[in-house]
Amino acid sequence: MTDSKQIGAGEFKSRCLKLLDEVADTREPLIITKHGKPVAQLVPMPPPGELFGALAGSVLHENDIISPVDAPWQPMQ
Repeated sequence: MTDSKQIGAGEFKSRCLKLLDEVADTREPLIITKHGKPVAQLVPMPPPGELFGALAGSVLHENDIISPVDAPWQPMQ
């Protein structure tokens, strides 16, 4: 955890907007400390994924939905 950039909570508070832009640009997380102990981590948002094909493979396709099924069916009693 020491190889990540660290900043104290007080300094983070005064430079918050600039640090948000910096993390977004560099894509490197920033650890926020309080009294030298890490309390939070600011990480960049993942890049947006491609919408086309995002649901590929998530839908079950049944060829024949009209024919009766082989299993016996008991209606609700």
